[in-house]
Amino acid sequence: MDAWLVWLLLAVALGVAEIFTLTAALGLLGGAALITAGLAALGVPLPVQLVVFALASAASVLLVRPVAARHMVGPQTQRFGVDALIGKSAYTVREVTAWDGRIRLDGEEWTAHSFDETVVIPEGTTVDVLQISGSTAIVYPRE
Repeated sequence: MDAWLVWLLLAVALGVAEIFTLTAALGLLGGAALITAGLAALGVPLPVQLVVFALASAASVLLVRPVAARHMVGPQTQRFGVDALIGKSAYTVREVTAWDGRIRLDGEEWTAHSFDETVVIPEGTTVDVLQISGSTAIVYPRE
């Protein structure tokens, strides 16, 4: 079997293994094997292939992997689902008390409760969403 084919098969095997591990290391080693496969196809001798694979592997694991790891573990920059609704404004379609009420939020009608038992928010008032509890928005009147 030709050397370039062995390197190519190794690159594919490492790429498939990366899919299951999600560590970025095996994918980088697969990339180094792919580079080496290209050099082997050009007829570079085996000792040079091994040196190129070692240098490409070391460089990618030492230089690229820390950057990739930082991006994979970084804080979530966007809020999704009901968390994205917190802080948005809405308006009341029915009076909102501490026990009952309805608001229109992002084009949808939600059940709502006032943030405080003593506050009654009249219909047509603009409110801010403080929290989402299940399918109920906890709101505060905007002044």
